[in-house]
Amino acid sequence: MSKPTMRDIGREIGVSAVTVSKALAGKAGMSDELRQSILKKAEEMGYQYPEKERSRPRELDIGILVPESYFEEESFYAGIYKRLVKRLTERGHFGLLEILNREAEDALEAPGLIRNRRVSGLILLGQPLTKSYCRMLAQVGVPLLFLDFYDEQASADAVVGDNAYGCYRLTSHLIHLGHTRIGFVGSRLATSSIMDRYLGYCRAMLSHNLPMREDWVLPDRDSTGRVLDGIALPAEMPTAFVCNCDLVAEMVVSTLRARGFRVPEDISVTGFDDYVGASRGEPWLSTFRVDLDAMVSLAVKTLEDRCSGLEKPFGRTVIGGQPIYRKSEKPI
Repeated sequence: MSKPTMRDIGREIGVSAVTVSKALAGKAGMSDELRQSILKKAEEMGYQYPEKERSRPRELDIGILVPESYFEEESFYAGIYKRLVKRLTERGHFGLLEILNREAEDALEAPGLIRNRRVSGLILLGQPLTKSYCRMLAQVGVPLLFLDFYDEQASADAVVGDNAYGCYRLTSHLIHLGHTRIGFVGSRLATSSIMDRYLGYCRAMLSHNLPMREDWVLPDRDSTGRVLDGIALPAEMPTAFVCNCDLVAEMVVSTLRARGFRVPEDISVTGFDDYVGASRGEPWLSTFRVDLDAMVSLAVKTLEDRCSGLEKPFGRTVIGGQPIYRKSEKPI
């Protein structure tokens, strides 16, 4: 018969493995009655917990909550989710997926994984439409991490890519190729990531004393956060577009070609993320490659530390990346 684990004890009591870990380690955060109940059950089940292992739960159930507008088959976030599950499994944990629908978000309804006490910690993958939902999650008492976005007013850790610097590098590259009329494609207020990428574009344009025309900043999604079916081009065209993601960049290229423009001969286009699923055949889109494996590894490590009871100020960690120049831009 296998040795009982903290997860087994938690199932018997009706609490998470994190709560069991804290009880066995003598940490605060629960009633004496609950602590004694856990200790008694551990003794009954013959659980042995070496002193040297008390700093971290051996196995955790981690919830992965994804807003429904982001989660489609072979989407960018579906790829991150697969990486998360793989990394959690490697660390001996379990990843449980729940899709956040708009109705639950509007009602500020906690995820079922939280209501049913199914998870020890929660990763929110992708920014919901309302900041109030993020701040509600930060108050439910379960360790929380935001992945690929942040909210400065929520008590939660965040791990993000180097969005501002990435778009700064891409925009600067176009400027060095002779482009001075450059547009940006992305709904700036939709997510913190898009806003930071827009700010990177602005920094490059300001650094070179180039004009930023409002009619060259094109929205890419609707009020529900879903990407539009097409991009409305301006009456007077720039010579290059910096797009907030690869999927939108491909849509811009299709729209340009339908209007008779050649890419990159007439108009250059860059993306962001280096998302393989957005490239058909041989990769050709110039973009900024985000180190997704590093983001996922740090997210899991950070949540492990929080679940073990680590107390420190919440913060945002930025993971670096690198520009990838291919065939979608050329000198003016």
